[in-house]
Amino acid sequence: MLKPIKTEEQYDAALARAYELMQKDTKEGSALSDELEILSILIKEYEAFHYPIASPNPLEAIKFRLDQMNMSEKELGDILGHRSRKSEILSGKRKLSLAMIRKLNEVLHIPAEVLIQAY
Repeated sequence: MLKPIKTEEQYDAALARAYELMQKDTKEGSALSDELEILSILIKEYEAFHYPIASPNPLEAIKFRLDQMNMSEKELGDILGHRSRKSEILSGKRKLSLAMIRKLNEVLHIPAEVLIQAY
């Protein structure tokens, strides 16, 4: 029976069991498939509490996403509406406005909660 993961030893054992289950040819809806799904949820919750990942800096997130999408900084200027604003934003001289945050979220799919952080 699966139980909440409370210790590092239980976490290690859960990871090992999840790995073992992933190596098997399980059918969706089977008991092993259900066990893996529940185990994954327990592992995720343990990691979220014990190994939180900080949100990225908004400017780094923008640069990273541009790189991921093979977009140039010029295209960022087009998204923001002004080429000069692009330079000011990326250098940290100007803060993102609400309209810019909305546009970046819409076009680059960067979560708004990342973009609204102080930097």
